[in-house]
Amino acid sequence: MKMLMNVPERVVSDALHGMALAHPELVVDVDNRVIVRRDAPVAGKVGLVSGGGSGHEPLHGGFVGPGMLDAACAGEVFTSPVPDQMVRAAAAVDSGSGVLLIVKNYTGDVLNFDMAAELAEDEGVQIAKVLVQDDVAVTDSTYTAGRRGTGGTLFVEKLAGAAAEEGADLDRVAAIARQVSDSSRSFGVALSACSTPAKGGPTFDLPAGELELGIGIHGEPGRERRAMMTSGEIADVAVDALLEDLRPDGPVLALVNGMGGTPLLELYGFNAEVQRVLTARGIPVARTLVGNYVTSLDMAGASVTLCQVDEELLRLWDAPVSTPGLRWGR
Repeated sequence: MKMLMNVPERVVSDALHGMALAHPELVVDVDNRVIVRRDAPVAGKVGLVSGGGSGHEPLHGGFVGPGMLDAACAGEVFTSPVPDQMVRAAAAVDSGSGVLLIVKNYTGDVLNFDMAAELAEDEGVQIAKVLVQDDVAVTDSTYTAGRRGTGGTLFVEKLAGAAAEEGADLDRVAAIARQVSDSSRSFGVALSACSTPAKGGPTFDLPAGELELGIGIHGEPGRERRAMMTSGEIADVAVDALLEDLRPDGPVLALVNGMGGTPLLELYGFNAEVQRVLTARGIPVARTLVGNYVTSLDMAGASVTLCQVDEELLRLWDAPVSTPGLRWGR
């Protein structure tokens, strides 16, 4: 596989260095792999910290900035960051109003964020945590006990981030984050395997002419493999799986997310099919986001995430945000 890099061992550090040069509004600690908004800590504001393995960009570092995260920690590719990074991030953004840790449900992330929470509290930082586990495809997987955290993470970070930016206290920000997590569901499909820099080739075998339904963002196995399907057929399967589990009784946010190797031309066409199914099922879509946001390196494929919203959550979604990966209203 051809990759635009120098050596695999430095791919994360090189990316962080490049991010620092492109985004002077961020403080990027390349050595410790922590990304912080430059004006942190913001007086009177709850800090939001998340993080995870690299390879899912723009998640999480690309979502640091006003209206979303205050800091993010980057691990090696598909590998959790370590507690020291998380403690460093929490200390950097704590204004005295507390810090919310947003954790995707992967075993390494959960264990390390739990340890970091204890260490940060020992240092006098008030901590709350929320676990994101929105993937309906499978219950247990390669890296998880329970459902995986995927596209719903974007909704949690955006909506909780907006509440924190408005001055909500830690209990309220955490409650909104949990509401969003509980109200979000995702389903992904892979058309090709992803390739990690260390391996230099595909991480699993997906024969030509087949796809994997319910794929994870690290290439974890999904529900089943089938012969290649049309965009409309994939939308039928994905949306039905989401609605069977979520059963919304009001409007939803819809994220049609690329896995990293699928062009916008195809994603917008897939969005049309997703919207067709939702309309046929009588589900009103309040807002739609299409693009590559929670990726799996160069995997071809897409995921669909739905989040049921009320008027307050919709207002928080529309609130200004200014990050490298998501920006409007400022």
